Amino acid sequence: MRRLAFASIASTVLEWFDFLVYSTAAALVFGDLFFPTLGGVQGTLASFATLAVGFIARPLGGVIAGHVGDRYGRKVPLVGSMLLMGAATFAVGILPTYAAIGIWAPILLVIARIVQGLGVGAQWGGAAMLLVEHAPVNKRGFYGSLVNTGTIMGAVLGNGFFLLLTALLPEGPFESWGWRIPFISGLLLVFVGIYIQLKIEESPVFNELRERSAEAAQQAGVRKAPVGQAIRLHWRQILQAIAAFFVVNGTFYIFISGILDYGTTVLGLDRTAMLLVVMVAGLTQVVTIPFFGALSDRLGRKRIYVTGAAAMAVAAFPMFWLIDTGNLLALGLALVVGFTIHASMFGCQTAMYAEMFPADVRLSGASLGFQIASVLAGGLAPMITTALVAASGGSWSVSLYIVAMAAVTFLGVSTIKEQFRRDLYQVSAPEGSRS
Repeated sequence: MRRLAFASIASTVLEWFDFLVYSTAAALVFGDLFFPTLGGVQGTLASFATLAVGFIARPLGGVIAGHVGDRYGRKVPLVGSMLLMGAATFAVGILPTYAAIGIWAPILLVIARIVQGLGVGAQWGGAAMLLVEHAPVNKRGFYGSLVNTGTIMGAVLGNGFFLLLTALLPEGPFESWGWRIPFISGLLLVFVGIYIQLKIEESPVFNELRERSAEAAQQAGVRKAPVGQAIRLHWRQILQAIAAFFVVNGTFYIFISGILDYGTTVLGLDRTAMLLVVMVAGLTQVVTIPFFGALSDRLGRKRIYVTGAAAMAVAAFPMFWLIDTGNLLALGLALVVGFTIHASMFGCQTAMYAEMFPADVRLSGASLGFQIASVLAGGLAPMITTALVAASGGSWSVSLYIVAMAAVTFLGVSTIKEQFRRDLYQVSAPEGSRS
């Protein structure tokens, strides 16, 4: 478990570092470098639109990963996603800007972002299900939370990298070439993928399914198209999974990217100071996500999750009241509160997703729920935040937006049947026996 946990965290950290440095770059430099003819808010919106494109590609990556992972094993999509992400991130790092190649610069940027979206869409399900299906039954929440902790560590590492670069480089060199360095480091994912392929064992749940005879597997529900089976037989659980991730994903990107843009452009705060505050506040989740994951192993997933959704709705306005003071300490406190509430849901989400779906369609169902929500909530959140502030002239509209997302999550999770510590080897019932 230690070796598997290390490999899962390392792959997730690097994968999400690659995916999320784009979020930071979109907030800080992409508007000027790739959309200079728009300028101001319009350039920022265009930059965030390319950010959203990556999220639109994520469900397709999740569909491919789910189909491959439920048929050929959890490792296959995980390794493939890292190779894809590493190549796409490196491509962004060497991409000429609008000043060099004109309109082709944003076009190629969008293409690279689509490939990034495919890669990260395929990664989460493989890493998450591989880890949860290996974990002891009474520690699923904790071990599953480590995958999501890796996401946070990747985001913090990305912000930290940009913080270091902005501190060391004047604005001119940073916008000229400094921003490229984090993207070029994406090639590290290739080496982690090779390590996982060679050193990590396949999920015991998948191995048992694979060892059954063809007749027994057919009776148990292992079929040729797991994604189709997941949609046909478990569409309710997929919708519930989408709702569960709504406020989790949306607020995460508001906190790490939307607030970064809001603080620098609307409140006039220093860019380096904003990066530092967001990074330090986000770093608290390295502790809080595993804490809530372990707590869910004792109390169950649903109770903690709905409490977190309600708390996010209650905190939405007070958080922005603190942010709008323009005081960095108050802003940091608001983000710590937001990230802690976020962690209460994100910490137990992986185990909850795994327990919502039977073994033969688990990766397909969990990936669809996770990635579709990432498009509807996370991918659009920074762009919606910027547009709401521009239209309303204040942050109150963003607070209402958070309350609405929290309501979706609260209602969705309230309908989930708690299957705390269910047998993960259980497969779909034959279609004729379903009522």
